[in-house]
Amino acid sequence: MRAGRLDRTIVIERSTYVVDPAGTPDYTWTTVATVRAEIVQASTEEFIRAYGASDETLVIFRLRFIEAITNADRVNYGGQTYNIKEVKEIRRRRGLELRTVAVSGT
Repeated sequence: MRAGRLDRTIVIERSTYVVDPAGTPDYTWTTVATVRAEIVQASTEEFIRAYGASDETLVIFRLRFIEAITNADRVNYGGQTYNIKEVKEIRRRRGLELRTVAVSGT
């Protein structure tokens, strides 16, 4: 993986919760890592669903290997939040490909 291609900075976040004084769990997103990444592919697809037409923005990020990244995490890039749909390992822990979908409303 060539360092020159890692030209974007992304933030990987994980959902955590704390219990407030009233005893109610409060979910927040905590930063796991801020890393350099490459955008391999970005596209928007339109789907017909039960509630009508909708579109999804799909982005694939490639980055150096980080232990324990899962589908429960998310990516922040350029003011947009992306849910991780798939995590693929590249060549024996050399890197990761994160296949993501933009979260609507952010």
